[in-house]
Amino acid sequence: MSDTRERDIHTWGNWGQGPSFWRRVAKADQRLLLLDYDGTLAPFTPERDRAFPYPEVPELLRALQQAGRTRVVLVSGRESSVVARLLGLDPPPEIWGCHGGEHLAPDGTLTPVSLSDTQRDGLRQAAALADEAGAGTNLEYKPGCVALHWRGAQEAGLRTTANMLHENWQKLSQTFALALHPFDGGLELRAAHLSKAHAVKTLVAEVPAATSAAAYLGDDRTDEDGFAALGECGLSVLVRKQWRPTLASLWLVPPEELLQFLRRWLQAARHGDDETI
Repeated sequence: MSDTRERDIHTWGNWGQGPSFWRRVAKADQRLLLLDYDGTLAPFTPERDRAFPYPEVPELLRALQQAGRTRVVLVSGRESSVVARLLGLDPPPEIWGCHGGEHLAPDGTLTPVSLSDTQRDGLRQAAALADEAGAGTNLEYKPGCVALHWRGAQEAGLRTTANMLHENWQKLSQTFALALHPFDGGLELRAAHLSKAHAVKTLVAEVPAATSAAAYLGDDRTDEDGFAALGECGLSVLVRKQWRPTLASLWLVPPEELLQFLRRWLQAARHGDDETI
């Protein structure tokens, strides 16, 4: 994961570069809007299967797709099918799931995660260790990943269990081509090649930098990989109620500032090259 650092960051109410950014969005031949799901478009909840988006988010994303020339892409640690179900759009937008290892295309074509037999064996062993530690009910299984969640009930006890698992999972990562990643509210072991940076780099390479506008919105430490991959090719945005060190250059407090950002992007997309934008 990319190192974060303390840096000057703009807030929604104090974003001096905002007008020039929105002019670029309005005039762009192609627009790329990359969005994390949990914690960004949807609030965190201990009931992960009920992590529905903030009100108005689905309608805004649908409107952005219909406005044209904005490629709306969700980049999530979840499976693509789960994100599509929770978001509730029909048809769903393009989704890169499982930390960029799985791709759901706009036409519904699914490219699954690619894993070696060695990686599968390591993940099975990781899940067995968690079961032995009594944390099996708090495990999330995804292609290429196994994650322990401790947000919500019995959080203190699960953190203790996670501390015990951390050392054992770290050993597995070194033997089975896996990587251990803490995240807000949990610990995840996943195939070493899975990273949101892969999705971001692939998508950015498909649009001409000189005539396009791009932004990546995310909240978690896993999104720092995406921010680093985007670099100077677009705007990195931290969407989070509490500040933390980040590579992002703009900080939005959800849900209202997130909604304002999406509304402003939609306005710019609809106005096109209107000089008043």
